[in-house]
Amino acid sequence: MSFRIEEKLMISKESLIDFKEFIFHKNAKTIYPRRKITSLYFENIRNQMYDDSIEGLVPRKKIRIRYYPEETKKIHYLEMKISSEEGRFKKRKILNDEDYSKFINDGILDEQYGMCKPVLYITYEREYYLIDDVRVSIDININYRSFNGDELGSDSNCAVELKANINKDRNNLLNTFPFQRVRFSKYCNGMQKNRFAF
Repeated sequence: MSFRIEEKLMISKESLIDFKEFIFHKNAKTIYPRRKITSLYFENIRNQMYDDSIEGLVPRKKIRIRYYPEETKKIHYLEMKISSEEGRFKKRKILNDEDYSKFINDGILDEQYGMCKPVLYITYEREYYLIDDVRVSIDININYRSFNGDELGSDSNCAVELKANINKDRNNLLNTFPFQRVRFSKYCNGMQKNRFAF
């Protein structure tokens, strides 16, 4: 288990070029080619993960199955993003076809949230950079679709996330990136667009 700091910035599409110029001026290095990501999020019948995220409660988690639709071999990963008093961390494991079908059809039984069913697809393109010891990811072309197949629209902004070791000085991190911090969750945005979830 590796705790980390996560800070989010909201960058408009119109300001994205300026933001990239800023990070390249700080010698940002590309650490992975841009790729498309699809995540299928799960939720219980009370939308408790959504509510906990909106309220900022801990401990809380998000449960999703992630895959990369443009890769030749489609591998599905079960991911749990956990926020606790100590920090944030992610658990991830590869799913075999049997478990993937079971979770899609029957749901995932979670010890904190009970039975959780698939509710929301989020697809976007991600760019990956490294500045010293800080990972910077930029998510663009964010699109939402309900599990039932209804298109729910897209985001007009780009989501930027800064990730660093839990021991890094948070003030120093934020001073390095003098942009407005936001509480931003693609999952919460998608749930707010998904009228079938409430």
